[in-house]
Amino acid sequence: MNVWAINKDLPLKALLLELVHRYGENTLVLNTPEQHFQAIDLRMFNDTGLSVYIYTFGQNPGRYGIDLHYPITAHNSVGENENLTFDQIVEIIAIHLFS
Repeated sequence: MNVWAINKDLPLKALLLELVHRYGENTLVLNTPEQHFQAIDLRMFNDTGLSVYIYTFGQNPGRYGIDLHYPITAHNSVGENENLTFDQIVEIIAIHLFS
């Protein structure tokens, strides 16, 4: 994933850079061609069952929201994790996608 080539706001690019640094360049992919400037939908390259939707719109400055998606949609966590710090988002992604 070329972080610099995508048209996203800077907090999301900073998050993507951290994830690439931690997990490698070809580990995560954009799940869909998300068009919103302040949101990304990520999944593991080799796993289509789990994904995370991360957004900065509607959040306090420097904060993130994250929705967790599972293979069974009834288990999805939407709108429950908002105004989280950078470190909190990185930890949630690590647990959700890499555990």
